[in-house]
Amino acid sequence: MRTQLRPGDVLLVEGENRISVAIKYLTQSTWSHAALYVGNVQNDGFEASGADLLIEADMKLGVTAVPLTKYRTLNTRICRPVNLSDEDRDKVIQFMIDRADMTYDLKHVFDLLRYLLPTPPVPIRWRRQMLSLGSGDPTRAICSTLIAQAFQSIQYPILPKIRASQNENGDGSHDLYQKRYHGLFTPRDFDLSPYFEIVKPTLEADFDYKSLQWYEDSDDPDPAYRPIDPP
Repeated sequence: MRTQLRPGDVLLVEGENRISVAIKYLTQSTWSHAALYVGNVQNDGFEASGADLLIEADMKLGVTAVPLTKYRTLNTRICRPVNLSDEDRDKVIQFMIDRADMTYDLKHVFDLLRYLLPTPPVPIRWRRQMLSLGSGDPTRAICSTLIAQAFQSIQYPILPKIRASQNENGDGSHDLYQKRYHGLFTPRDFDLSPYFEIVKPTLEADFDYKSLQWYEDSDDPDPAYRPIDPP
């Protein structure tokens, strides 16, 4: 994954703690966390510095830089903005760096915890509204909303509202884009967005299925395999 990541990529993470379970339930998604890959950061208000860094909003540390190795044992996905200029990529990264002093929006987390134990049935149309709750304090953030703010600050779409508008001369129509409120974005939205490319490191590294060597071991069967007894 290190060889395929580029600064400006969004890394989605399938977390395993209680908060992650709540987020995955509410969003009906595999992804519970998002971080922005920035590559090299040197002494910009973060404790961590060096290469292969992500900037994220952490519940304990607030907005911070962490090494890529933090998520080496978890399921991840790379979402890449398409045709992003170098200038705008730098602006997105700087947007995240400038928020190094922000804290995590714990009220948003407490809102999620109410639905964790026990997990009640919640209508789909309410789930996103539940996630829009929070302190409303501009010095606080959660992972996906902060990244959404960064991209929307350079007018890069994630899941915008789109409507057609008639040209002034009446000879056709064109699309008008409107930003969505950043507080409504969740990690899964970067996966669903038609403006982010899904990058799979295995396939990008010249994957050749014919080069794989397979084996069969009757003493070590797949634990998920359950043979069906003949009638």
